[in-house]
Amino acid sequence: MTQQLPDPSGKYGPYGGRYVPETLMPALDDLIEAYEELREDASFRAEFEHLLQTYVGRPTPLTCARRLSEHLGGAQIYLKREDLAHTGAHKINNALGQALLAKRMGKRRVIAETGAGQHGVATATACALLGLQCVVYMGTIDMARQQPNVERMRLLGAEVRGVDSGTKTLKDAVNEAIRDWVTNVHDTYYIIGSALGPHPYPLICREFQSVIGREARAQMLAQAGRLPDEIIACVGGGSNAIGIFYAFLDDPVRLVGVEAGGYGIDTGKHAARLAIDDSRLTIEGAAIDNRQSTIVNARIGVFQGMRTMVLQNEDGQIAETHSVSAGLDYAGVGPEHVYLRDLKRVEYTAATDDAALEAFHTLCRLEGIIPALESSHAIAEAIRRAPALPRDSILLVNLSGRGDKDLNTVMKAGLKVEHGHCS
Repeated sequence: MTQQLPDPSGKYGPYGGRYVPETLMPALDDLIEAYEELREDASFRAEFEHLLQTYVGRPTPLTCARRLSEHLGGAQIYLKREDLAHTGAHKINNALGQALLAKRMGKRRVIAETGAGQHGVATATACALLGLQCVVYMGTIDMARQQPNVERMRLLGAEVRGVDSGTKTLKDAVNEAIRDWVTNVHDTYYIIGSALGPHPYPLICREFQSVIGREARAQMLAQAGRLPDEIIACVGGGSNAIGIFYAFLDDPVRLVGVEAGGYGIDTGKHAARLAIDDSRLTIEGAAIDNRQSTIVNARIGVFQGMRTMVLQNEDGQIAETHSVSAGLDYAGVGPEHVYLRDLKRVEYTAATDDAALEAFHTLCRLEGIIPALESSHAIAEAIRRAPALPRDSILLVNLSGRGDKDLNTVMKAGLKVEHGHCS
């Protein structure tokens, strides 16, 4: 399948678009014009690529997880090591690219939202490098469970503004950032942290993150002599997944996105927007929370500037989500992912909190790598799939970030670990 760029309105099939207050339309028009000009500007591309190499540390390595593969007894598992990028996650690719864009547009103030804190840290880092003022919005619940990243942002010179409204997590941080942008649109650039929001943000984020897939494709050919059979990545908003998937869309490679299954799809306490069509994970397409007698469905809706798939309750209100990972508990998803799901080019599934925690410990003990809890969802899916595949099969997992930020969460989860296995 040849993936086409979205039309001028930013549509991926029926998804995407621009659904924002009128006061933001001129800002989006200016952003579209500036981006279309700069993406063809040799000096801009050279500056960005130079920083990726000399500051971010790209290309990030491709690691064969030999002990994990032997332990599972099936497919060979390779890891694309975004955890080794500067700041510890893939988020720096997009944050740095957009910060350069903001500076070229003459914007001296940058705002951002963050859930797990990695996008906030990446944005604060890019702003420190380029001499830009930085304000990061973060839900107070996320601030409590990601305190190390809050302190990192402050050390880097960013102002972190806690959000106490709603669920006090990522959705509400995005809402507050949009309110700030509406108020300060003339001098402020909003760096959205994932492949979502109004056009052109999903396109811009995907293009800055597509370096992951381009590198991984070349590295697989160099190290294994062929492309992988399957590529697995976690999906919150969807930036790391679309970043690695995009280079392989025309290849005969199975692409798998893994969402947050939380306590289980049938509890209603999850963040699976696209995986609920999987009969393994759902009851007649709906997740039922017996404690609240609430049906939680993923339905098409307009959410935070885009038309996409959104978790909603039976009254059509945005549903509360849950994940052990602060970076995956988002009610919406990037519009390109919904489009790829409809085209059946990408398969979407989910991993529960328990499966992600077990995968976290397994990778630590067998490979000496501490993964982010987001990435642990992708590892969990690889652990589930690998034993059923022939030994000459190859699974490529995008290890989107490192797990330093999640150690307190893992300890509080109280999962017992004995002899390298979770119990």
